[in-house]
Amino acid sequence: MSDGAALTRTVRPERPLQLGAVISTFRRGGGDPTSWSDRGRTWVFAWRVPTGPVTLRLIDHPRLGEVEAQAWGEGAEWVLDRLPHLLGEHDDDADFESHHDVVGEARRRFAGWRVPASGLVVQALIPTIIEQRVTGKEAFAAYRTLVRRNGTPAPGIGADLRLFVPPDPKTWALIPSWEWLRAGVDGARSRPAVLVAARAGRLEQTVGMPSLEARRRLETVPGVGRWTANEVAHRALGDADAVSFGDYHVAKNIGWALTGSPVDDDGLAELLEPYAGHRYRVQRLLELSGAMRPRRGPRFTLPTHLPGR
Repeated sequence: MSDGAALTRTVRPERPLQLGAVISTFRRGGGDPTSWSDRGRTWVFAWRVPTGPVTLRLIDHPRLGEVEAQAWGEGAEWVLDRLPHLLGEHDDDADFESHHDVVGEARRRFAGWRVPASGLVVQALIPTIIEQRVTGKEAFAAYRTLVRRNGTPAPGIGADLRLFVPPDPKTWALIPSWEWLRAGVDGARSRPAVLVAARAGRLEQTVGMPSLEARRRLETVPGVGRWTANEVAHRALGDADAVSFGDYHVAKNIGWALTGSPVDDDGLAELLEPYAGHRYRVQRLLELSGAMRPRRGPRFTLPTHLPGR
C-alpha cells in the first residue's frame, strides 16, 4: 500500500480499557522520535514490523467503548491484525489476588489497564540495552540521536509529525563504534546491541514461547541480563510476571509502597512471592497509581538499572 492510503480498524475491547495507561510504556521519553501523543486520547507510533515500516494512530473513544486505529505504510496490515495483543486483550488476570490494600486500590483505579504485547522483540531490546547503567535522560537522548541518524521518516501522518521509524537490524548492526560513542553509548552497551541485531531472527522467535523459555533465550546474548530481558518481556511478550529486578528504583519503591520501607531485590522477591505469575502486574499498577517512596534531600542523577544485572 502507499504511504498516503490509511487502513482503518475499530476495536471494541471486551473489557474496559484505559488506552494511555496500556500503551504509554512503549514511549521512550518525552522526545521519543518514534512516538507522539496529545496527552489525551490520541497516540501515534512509528515502528518497524516484520512486513515493513508503519505509522499507527490510535484514538480513544471511551464513551463509545472503542478504539479507532489507522495505519500507514507497508506494515499497516500486520500492526492492525495484532491490535488485540497490543491493547492487552490476551492478558488474563482472572486468578490475580490483591494481598495488600494499596495493590487492591491501584487495581480498582486502573481496572482498564492490562499487560500489552507489541510482538516486536528487537525494537524493545535495543533501546532497553541503551538504558543500561545510565539515567533515563541520557538513554533517551542517545536513542533519539541514533534513530534520527539511522532510521527512516515515518509513513503517512508520521511524516507530518516528524517521526522516524527505527533502523532495521542490518542497519543497527552496521552503525560504527564511533557513532555509538558520539551518541553517548559506550562499548559495554553498543556491543550487545549489535549482537542483538545480528541475532534478530532467533530473538524474534521468542514471541509465543513460554515466558521462562523466552526470557532465557534473550539472556543468551552477552550483555543481556535479567533486568534487560524482563523489561523486554513485559513490553514485547506481554509477560505479566516479568518484574524489573535490578532496577535502581523499583525494589525500593515497591518495598516502600507495601511495607513503608525500601527493600533490595531479595526483599522484593520475598514480598512479591504471593503474586507469582503477576509480579510485573503489581509493579505497573503501583507505578500507575504513583506509589513512590518520598524523596528527601538533594535530587541526584541516578541510573535506572544497576551495574552487572
